[in-house]
Amino acid sequence: MPAKHLVIVESPAKGKTIERYLGKDFHVLASYGHVRDLPEHNLGVDVEHKFKPTYVIPQKAKKTISALKTALKGADSLYLATDYDREGEAIAWHILEALNLEKMKIPVARITFHEITKSALQAAIKKPRSLDLNLVNAQQARRILDRLVGYTLSPFLWKKVMKGLSAGRVQSVAVRLVVDREREIKAFVPQEHWSLEALLATRKKEEFRASLAEFKGKKLDKLGIKTEKEARALESALAGVTYQVKLVEEKEITKRPSPPFTTSTLQQQASHRLHFSAKQTMKLAQDLYEAGHITYMRTDSTNLAGEAISATRGYIEKTFGANYLPSVPQYYRTKSKGAQEAHEAIRPTDATKQSSDLNLPSDKHAKLYELIWQRMIACQMAPARLKATTALIQAGEGIFKAHGNVVAFDGYLRVWPSDRTDSILPKLASNDSLTLQEFFTEQHFTEPPARYSEATLVKALEEHGIGRPSTYAPIISTIQDRGYVQLFERRFQPTETGEIVTNLLVEHFPEIVDLTFTASMEKKLDQVAEGEQDWTKLLGDFYTPFDHKLEVKQKEVEKLDLTEKTDKTCPKCGKPLIIRRGRFGRFLACTGFPECRHTEAIVEKTGIQCPECGQGELIEKKTRRGKTFWGCERYPECKHATWNDPRSHESSS
Repeated sequence: MPAKHLVIVESPAKGKTIERYLGKDFHVLASYGHVRDLPEHNLGVDVEHKFKPTYVIPQKAKKTISALKTALKGADSLYLATDYDREGEAIAWHILEALNLEKMKIPVARITFHEITKSALQAAIKKPRSLDLNLVNAQQARRILDRLVGYTLSPFLWKKVMKGLSAGRVQSVAVRLVVDREREIKAFVPQEHWSLEALLATRKKEEFRASLAEFKGKKLDKLGIKTEKEARALESALAGVTYQVKLVEEKEITKRPSPPFTTSTLQQQASHRLHFSAKQTMKLAQDLYEAGHITYMRTDSTNLAGEAISATRGYIEKTFGANYLPSVPQYYRTKSKGAQEAHEAIRPTDATKQSSDLNLPSDKHAKLYELIWQRMIACQMAPARLKATTALIQAGEGIFKAHGNVVAFDGYLRVWPSDRTDSILPKLASNDSLTLQEFFTEQHFTEPPARYSEATLVKALEEHGIGRPSTYAPIISTIQDRGYVQLFERRFQPTETGEIVTNLLVEHFPEIVDLTFTASMEKKLDQVAEGEQDWTKLLGDFYTPFDHKLEVKQKEVEKLDLTEKTDKTCPKCGKPLIIRRGRFGRFLACTGFPECRHTEAIVEKTGIQCPECGQGELIEKKTRRGKTFWGCERYPECKHATWNDPRSHESSS
């Protein structure tokens, strides 16, 4: 006998978990993501008639739609249980449109839940709702905006720069962040400065270090000692004087736990602690969510359900004791603009279960779950208390300063230990005599801003209001796949192509790569989701001036000449070879093109001997997707290859 109710979700894994909780009256099938989309090979948007989209069912989805229609024939009702965000709402709407249920007259309900647990699913079944077309329209507007920019601006780049390039409404802004940071680094002029520390000992022979903070009444900031000569002069002046404790200040510092995870902070911490990419983090989190272990992983809210807080507090008191439990629950308010407080933060569905209590499919799943578990437990624990000590030491006309922290009560650090900051000073009192053991004089240079890592780029996107939780990982994957940036030692560097495209867009389409403009568009999309903005008006306000400018620029902007002359000749036809640029960098090409299509890779030598064969030199190479690696020039005789630039190891050794 067929099940009475059909439930449609996006993925089979999610479906298996849900079916287990709902029982035999429910049959759960997967749509395998989107079942309709804009056509692949044409714009698919009628810009003359309120931006009406033309949706098509991709070939791979036709079989799915057929299976869903067959399953519906014996069902009494249909529940759409796609994800709890705009993308999920749009998928549910597209499923309904593709199924064309008007003739079948089957009752349809939309159900949503933050976690895949029995109680959450039963509560959702009891409180179904209709589709939220405001959310659907917000997703449609984003999709169409991205299509309008990509399908019109990319051909402009092909014509004015080179074939194979692409532009994107959000990806181009992300690339600009990387390019601008690289320019800051190149323009940075380092300043020399020196530090002077004294190794001091108490009468009990307890040693500690103190830094020179003041001399002859003048405070010394970071750049206070500019040269070695100044540093050595200070050493001489302070070598034979008496060292005595002038003042000791002790105060207690309260260190509070961080909020529970949002998508952005999860990606940042997973990158920082586990070295996971944003894409990898989201795939692992998706698996954990679909197996019922964590709440929904695409969220910008730090809100927590009352039951979850109660369960967590109960676990803390039982496991760690009452002194680790604050007298009142900890509530967190989301700082990011546009965040939806009705959504929840990312947390375990059962706070009492650590990764070792679950049958997880891999060590990486376990590590990510443990990170989420630790953050949730920690956010409801008592603050840590640190005793911070500052000692001022008089040394002739100089004053040295020493700092130390001692953990008086670890509180939430019990489960989130990486925030510990122990730096213990010996017991000191005013007028204590100290003995100078030796000086440590060190040269430093001010450093440029660091290149973006995945974690800091996600943080920058969030801080600037660019993108939303569901888009961070795809943005970062896209700008790498398109060959605009590459990771080197876990930091992003723009490619030459990325810089060329960014320069052109900044000059001719500044609004497309403008942080403020892109952030304001996100706000407008949020207004569409809230029913406060008409989505077709939003599209019209953007597209009309953009289309006009594109038409003007097509005529005004000349094609960039990116070729360079060489003294080489083509081995096939004898004509000169020139340097051309492709999506993934420079290469040699025959000037006889298209009659002669000869090309050669440009060999970037490192001057470093191959560690495997000892005969060839390591040279820079690229994969078909443009990722840089280094391999032996004797390939295929020697197949040694590495992702790490051997020159960086040479310079650091």
